[in-house]
Order: sequence, then structure tokens, then C-alpha cells
Amino acid sequence: MNDMQFLTWVRGTGLDIAVSIFVLGVLWRLFEIYSLGRKADISAARSVSGASGWHTIFRRSVPPEGMLKRSPVSYIGGYIFHIGLAIVVFLFAPHILLIKNLTGLSWPGLPSQFIDLAAVVTMAAMVVVLVDRINKPVKRYLSTFGDWFAWTLTFLPVLTGWMAVQHLVLPYTTMLALHILTVELLLIFLPFTKLFHAFTVFGSRWYIGKINGHKGVAV
Repeated sequence: MNDMQFLTWVRGTGLDIAVSIFVLGVLWRLFEIYSLGRKADISAARSVSGASGWHTIFRRSVPPEGMLKRSPVSYIGGYIFHIGLAIVVFLFAPHILLIKNLTGLSWPGLPSQFIDLAAVVTMAAMVVVLVDRINKPVKRYLSTFGDWFAWTLTFLPVLTGWMAVQHLVLPYTTMLALHILTVELLLIFLPFTKLFHAFTVFGSRWYIGKINGHKGVAV
């Protein structure tokens, strides 16, 4: 298989397989979560200011008081790479075109120079967060294979995509194929790893806030 055949496969059959596994995996995981059910809370609701699902989503999305000073790398680096990743994935013109081909949805993109900068900043932030996790004994002890694997699955598509655009190391056709392949691996494993929090983070925060808000507890 030459470079062009490899690119054709990952853009065709490979992408079809990855998207199918991704969609079925996400639907199955969501079904597992929402089919668990919960007994009705028959206790009287307590009305307390700030105790609700929406308030919890907001509070859990900003650093708790004092934590930004204690762990600036985790919070600042985390915000930077999550925002940067969203910019690269959803505002790069070729990515928007792919999404349009798959779903019919489309929106304006950002200039390629801005996307290039966002990719570099995102990778830098991810490396800084990784080094911080390795250098802090407690974080390193609590980290599992799943954490390192999720980091790698997220980092490689950004790296290979940036290298393809910059025409680095390998011919453009080969690097583009590798980039698409790493994206497909991300799609395949996302529903079954910690990366699935992309689909549950706000819903779980809202649910926790709603349940505790019923009890009059702000979390």
C-alpha cells in the first residue's frame, strides 16, 4: 500500500469504521447511564439561593477559592488546552468541511494562522500539564494507564495535524493520512475511556446540583 492508497483508505473505509464505532459507543454508554434510573425523592424541596443544577455547572467550571493559587498549572493549563482544542477541532476550515459532509452542519471558520497558533499553544499546554503530573508525586501516584492513554489519544491528532499543515518530517500525503488515522483512533476509544467526560461533564454537574439543590445544599 503506497501513501495515496493509505490516505484513501483512512479517508474512506477507516473513517466509516471509526465513526460507526464512535456513534454506537456513545449511544451505548449514554443508554447505560440514563437507564440506571433513580427512585423519586419524596422529601420536601428546600429552596436555598444558589442550590441548583445550573449554579453547580457554573461553580464546577471555575476554580474553587484558593485552588488557582495552589495548583495554577492544573487549572490554567487545563483551561488553555481545552479551549485551544475546541478552537482547532471546530473552527479549522477543513474540519468544518468534514463535519458538514458528515452531518450537514456548517459555520464560519477562523484564519489558518490563528488555528496554527492555537494548535501550538494547545500542545504546549498539554505538555506542561503532563510534566506537572509526572513531577508531582501525588498526581503521579493517582494517575493510571487510562490517564496516560487518554492524554496520548488527544495529543497525537493535534501534533500530526499541525505537522501535516507545516509539511514537517514526512511527505504531506503520509502525514495527513497519519493525522486522520490518529483522529480515528481517538473516535474509536473515546466512548470507552475517560475522554467520554466530553459527553457527561455538564450533565453530571447539573444532576448533582439538582439532587443537592432539592436538599438545600449548594455544591
